[in-house]
Amino acid sequence: MKLSVIVPVYNEEKTISTILNKLIDVRAVKEIIVVDDGSVDKSVAKIKRIKSNKIKLISKKNGGKGSAVRKGLESVTGDYVLIQDADLEYDPRDIEALIDPIKRGRVDIVYGSRFLGPHSNLLFWHRLGNHFLNMVINILYNTTLSDMETCYKLMPTKVLKDLKLESNSFDMEPEITCKLLKKGVKIFEVPISYVGRDFDEGKKITWRDGIDALKVIVGMKLLP
Repeated sequence: MKLSVIVPVYNEEKTISTILNKLIDVRAVKEIIVVDDGSVDKSVAKIKRIKSNKIKLISKKNGGKGSAVRKGLESVTGDYVLIQDADLEYDPRDIEALIDPIKRGRVDIVYGSRFLGPHSNLLFWHRLGNHFLNMVINILYNTTLSDMETCYKLMPTKVLKDLKLESNSFDMEPEITCKLLKKGVKIFEVPISYVGRDFDEGKKITWRDGIDALKVIVGMKLLP
């Protein structure tokens, strides 16, 4: 398996160096596509200081996480792909846990579930929102996912490209999940660790993103 990781970045100067060095240390990660989404802090400067032949930096105007992932996907050369947020909420050491069931030939698509594994206390309204959105997806698409919003979605690159993503922001996550489920794809979940951050630490997702996610979930179900 050649695994490529797409890292969308927007104003993450405090964490970007740490997360990239952690990714470099993961043996299974062969390619790191860093997409700067119009950062106005020192993120790009810090990325350029890291010397690794695994890293490819792409810069674009600010357009949101979804647009950054689509841009990065154009440059992916690995046969499998994973998205990694630029903060420290997700630990790259958990990537091996996602790869294992694929290597054993059991599944093709693996999600890392924050709610099946050890995690820090979450913001109450974010947890409630996640629970509600998962429930809606499970009801409408007849499934039992525990964490459809997870950043850690590992799948063949061709599968992700064939989804022809359109979302520009965080609503990319339900778009991916809904399109996979509509294709009849079975998603395998494994527990991962998660250390959520607060807004004063740089967290960007808000209740408005939850509304957008709900619109995607319902809208995708209504499409033929």
